[in-house]
Amino acid sequence: MRRLRISSSKWIATVASIWILCSCGADTFSIYSSVLKSSQGYDQSTLDTVAFFKDFGSNSGVLAGLLYSAVTVNNNFRGGGPWVVHAAGAIQNFFGYFMMWASVSGLIQRPPVALMCLFIFLSNHAGVFFATANLVTGVQNFPQSSGTIVGVLKGFLGINGAIMVQAYGIFCKGKPSTFILMLALLPTFVSIVLMSFVRIYEANTVDDVKRLNGFPIVALIIAGYLMIILILENIFSLPLWANIITFIFMLLLLASPLGIAIKAQREDSMRFSQMFSSESNHSKENQAKDSLEYHELPDGEGQVHDALDDKILPYEDQGMNLLQALRTMNFWLLFIAMV
Repeated sequence: MRRLRISSSKWIATVASIWILCSCGADTFSIYSSVLKSSQGYDQSTLDTVAFFKDFGSNSGVLAGLLYSAVTVNNNFRGGGPWVVHAAGAIQNFFGYFMMWASVSGLIQRPPVALMCLFIFLSNHAGVFFATANLVTGVQNFPQSSGTIVGVLKGFLGINGAIMVQAYGIFCKGKPSTFILMLALLPTFVSIVLMSFVRIYEANTVDDVKRLNGFPIVALIIAGYLMIILILENIFSLPLWANIITFIFMLLLLASPLGIAIKAQREDSMRFSQMFSSESNHSKENQAKDSLEYHELPDGEGQVHDALDDKILPYEDQGMNLLQALRTMNFWLLFIAMV
């Protein structure tokens, strides 16, 4: 029973989100842009056009937000949840990168520039779906620590490019076309395997920030480690065995958030069991007192409290949809800041 609780908690959902964001392969265009240019016969202007659609895809989050709202907030789809958004991102990621790889490797005929722009748009648009599904779910799982969880997930998203560069150096060095195929397979596989763990949990505790602070520490350690490795690789020519050792150590660092999550979940389980036992003892004491003395409430008093609860509680959990958000000043302030 303890294993079941650990495997279905908001802490494990956070770890799954971290791993998905670390493998989504953003900001790696510089690795395969040269082979894309040479294999397709592009000049620099055409390559810049393709790169524009890459940036446009990675910054277009409206569809991902609408889909997430439809399957989680409004409950328009039975059985919907963040996994639907992950699945949509995985499909786009695989199709976009696989078609790019097929074009570069000569598996299919050289596509028109407009079609290549569509491929690279879809491949990078998938990253927006991954980010939306994980970030918004994290905010809903930690509503009292929303700033912290956003910082944690964005921090791991920011280092995924350096992580994929290390993977390129181990598995695909000197073969950028193979790296495109890896980008088609790895993020798709990781998201499909882990997307069922990324779910919304309504339970919340007041001291989540203390345990969430362990995740950015891990992110900073990984970022510092990657910075040192990249500097050493530019100064020295590291042998293959050294690269493999450094990569394995990086994987161990990426696995460390799981330990933080398991520890936090165990503390929550202990706290909830203590609260349950104290509440059960308190209820037994109240029942004993009520059995000795019975007080009848005045007519209508219980109905008044019930009516007040019915009026207050729905507004506490009420969220805003897209049209309601468009009428707020905060939305437009954020919009202007992002532009």
